Amino acid sequence: MQALNNLFLIIADFIRSLFADPHSVWANLTMDVINFIIVVIIIVLAALILILLERKIAGWTSQRTGPNRLGPRGWFQTIADALKLMGKEDVTPAGADRILFKIAPMIVFSLPMMTLAVIPYGNRMAPIDLDLGIFYFLAISAISTLAFLMAGWGSNNKYSLLGGMRAVAQMISYEIPLLFSLLGVVMITQSFNLGVIVQDQHTIPFIALQPLAFVIYIIAGIAEVNRAPFDLVEADQEVVAGPFTEYTGLRWGLFFLGEYGNMTAVSALAATVFLGGWQGPFLPGWIWFWMKVGIIIFFMMWVRWTFPRIRVDHLMHLAWKVLLPLSILNIFLTGLGIYIYRLVMGG
Repeated sequence: MQALNNLFLIIADFIRSLFADPHSVWANLTMDVINFIIVVIIIVLAALILILLERKIAGWTSQRTGPNRLGPRGWFQTIADALKLMGKEDVTPAGADRILFKIAPMIVFSLPMMTLAVIPYGNRMAPIDLDLGIFYFLAISAISTLAFLMAGWGSNNKYSLLGGMRAVAQMISYEIPLLFSLLGVVMITQSFNLGVIVQDQHTIPFIALQPLAFVIYIIAGIAEVNRAPFDLVEADQEVVAGPFTEYTGLRWGLFFLGEYGNMTAVSALAATVFLGGWQGPFLPGWIWFWMKVGIIIFFMMWVRWTFPRIRVDHLMHLAWKVLLPLSILNIFLTGLGIYIYRLVMGG
């Protein structure tokens, strides 16, 4: 079991052993390239699997069959969709800002790769081990706001512009309670390093100490990745498809690959910070990690197909008048709890 738990570390050590100096520049560069390829594979596989899984869950919740024609029980449906997207014409609207229009979907797709690079998938299995892991994760994920604005502005379409502006308002609003929800864990561990945070949960996961923060994080995280019932960015009854209206083919597909990549990244951070990451009995740590991520993703999909889309004013009310005060209250209670704990232990 120990060998299985350290399987990827053993493979990494074997690759390094092929070099005369296992810690030379070329060895480190080779490992960086391999880590990058692994993160890209995670993003692509997550998108292929989650799109099909979401359709199956949608069918299950609404008592429909779901995909069932292509392949056994419809498992090849996502592959057929990908081939269809690659065959569609790439159209750029007349009058569009071509640079902004073409760069925006690339940014949205690339950001999950950058955030997933600091997630520890097992003990000592983070592709990049940063002391400011949480800070880096939040800083990079915030750039997606700019990408949606670029898509809306560059499309030369009033509905796209309105959708882009609503995306900015929504994502900035929910970034604040999401960030505050993580501060309680940082206060307890006195660290921004995600590996250290996981190790500090060897006795009890932080969801038991920070249940309010976990609820706030999940709600804000769903809003950050523009998932229903917070998908106001592409509310078809109001702004057609928002910043995606003028996109076709693979550029359109990149936005939704980015959405599933961001959902995977948000779920991975939740599993790391609140659910103990790779900590768990019997099974290898990396299996525990992906099981926890899968549970959170399933919950997000269940929420999407259960609740209707809310109004934009209700969306803002929830962020500024409910989640933000609760996140500040959680910080206060966490600080009070730490003070009492130190007072009792010191006494």
